[in-house]
Amino acid sequence: MRPDQKRKKIFLPIAILLLGLAVTFLLVKNRATPEKKAETDSGALVELLVATPRDLLVAVEGTGTVQSSQEVAVTPQVSGMVDFVAPRFVAGGFFAKGELLFSIEAADYALAVERARAAVAQAEVALATARGREKIARLEWEQLRNDAAEANPLVLHEPQRKEAEAALASARAALRQAELDLGRTRLAAPFNCRVRNESIEVGQYLKSGTSYAELAGTDIAEIVVPLPLSDLAWLQVPRAGENRAGSAATVLLTVAGREYSWPGQVVRSLGEVDSQGRMQRVVVAVARPYARPDGEPNRPALLPNTFVRVRLSGAPLDAAFAIPRSALREGDTVWLMDKENTLRIRPVEVLRLEKQQVLVGKGLQTGDRLVLTYLSGAAEGMRLRPLQETGQ
Repeated sequence: MRPDQKRKKIFLPIAILLLGLAVTFLLVKNRATPEKKAETDSGALVELLVATPRDLLVAVEGTGTVQSSQEVAVTPQVSGMVDFVAPRFVAGGFFAKGELLFSIEAADYALAVERARAAVAQAEVALATARGREKIARLEWEQLRNDAAEANPLVLHEPQRKEAEAALASARAALRQAELDLGRTRLAAPFNCRVRNESIEVGQYLKSGTSYAELAGTDIAEIVVPLPLSDLAWLQVPRAGENRAGSAATVLLTVAGREYSWPGQVVRSLGEVDSQGRMQRVVVAVARPYARPDGEPNRPALLPNTFVRVRLSGAPLDAAFAIPRSALREGDTVWLMDKENTLRIRPVEVLRLEKQQVLVGKGLQTGDRLVLTYLSGAAEGMRLRPLQETGQ
């Protein structure tokens, strides 16, 4: 390599580096000085809700288990051999009121009726004879009597006539009893019902006074719903002897992801408070729990022992505010943003606490801007900045 080329290779990078330093120096020296601006507090970013009063209906929710309003044990009043059992008289079978369940062999009881009728006929003859003898005896006494003497009742056949009357009354009572026993050989459904269980077969001998089956009514289902005492203040619960309607109710059941509902009504309270949970139990009645309306062939029945949710319609509230539970702060207060976008803490009257919302009476006004966002260290007068403002 020649000496001049060697010098270029050494001094050229140095010249480039010096040129870059000079350019950098000139740029730094001639740059504009940034203006100093006073820092301002733009406020915490919060989500708002505009308060709007509405006429509300308090809803009380609870849970309970379905049960039949009527249940009865089938107990024959006469003994005998079973000679007929209805085909549907099996567990799960349905019967309308008055339908025959089963019957007991009636021959012996029919003979008892015939004997009782014969006894009545004999007693009627005996009474007619006694009355005739009494009449003859009285005529004879009228002819032979002494004005100073009193007639002996035995002479006039009065006791004999009364005895014959008593014998006829007894015979007629025995006939009625025999007819009752004959009728009791046929056992019919006392109300619209479903067979819960049974143990009766044709040829089986049944003893009177022994239970052989259980029936549950199908016209009305009942759900016992435990509720806090504070919830009862919003409901109409009829007491014994009161002629008023209870609060309306909706019974809800979810099956395979679909929710079904039945209308119901509060009919009574069980009249006692649970010693453990301090809850009072009210009874909700649902009519036609097994019915399937047109267009719903797959609708389930409201079967006994099914666990359901119950929504009760409570008392109305005029011009109340429904706000999210997250908007209620400690000490029954709410946070508001005023016209100057600063935080104001205001106490409110809490009418009712629900799962998702709070019903508020006094303390809020139409158009108040509720702060929904939680602020750590929130204080009166704190600067705020609205993120989103929604209406109720």
